[in-house]
Amino acid sequence: MALIYLSLGSNIDRHVRIEAALDALHGEFGELLLSPVYESDSVGFDGDNFYNLVVGIHSDKSVGELSLILKAIENDNGRDRTAARFGPRSLDIDILTVDAICGHRDGIELPRDEILKNAFVLLPMADLAPHALHPKTGRTYSEHWNQYDKAKQNLWSVEFLWHGQQLLR
Repeated sequence: MALIYLSLGSNIDRHVRIEAALDALHGEFGELLLSPVYESDSVGFDGDNFYNLVVGIHSDKSVGELSLILKAIENDNGRDRTAARFGPRSLDIDILTVDAICGHRDGIELPRDEILKNAFVLLPMADLAPHALHPKTGRTYSEHWNQYDKAKQNLWSVEFLWHGQQLLR
C-alpha cells in the first residue's frame, strides 16, 4: 500500500466542506493522517480566506483511480468545474505525493509542484511529515519550510475539531 499525501482546501462553507471531505476520505481509505488546519488569504484572486490541510492515506489504487474518487468527493461537495482556475472553491483535493514517485502518472504530475510554492501546502506537509523526503529534492519538508520565504503568504493555524480530534498545531 502506498502512502499518499493529499492537499485539501475550501473557502466556501469551509468547516462543513473540510469535515465532509474528511468523512468521505475516512469512509474510503480508513485511518487518516492529519495535519493542523490553516487559514490563509486567497492566492491569485480576491476572495474569502481558505482553510487548508494535508491528509495522509494508504491505498493500493492507481493514481487515476484515486483521482476519480477525489473528483467525486469534490463534486459531492458542490465543486463547480466551470469556475475560473483561480477562484472560490467549495472543495479542492489534490494528490501531492504517492510514495516517492516522480513524473506523470495517469495525467497527474508527481510530486505536485504546489508543495514547494505555497505556504498553505508546505507548512501542513512539514507539520504532518517533517522528516519525510521530497521525492525530487531529497530534502525534508521541514528543511523546505525552514528555508521558505514566509513573507510571501499570510497563514495562521485555526482550531478545527473533527470526530472529537482537535487538529491544532
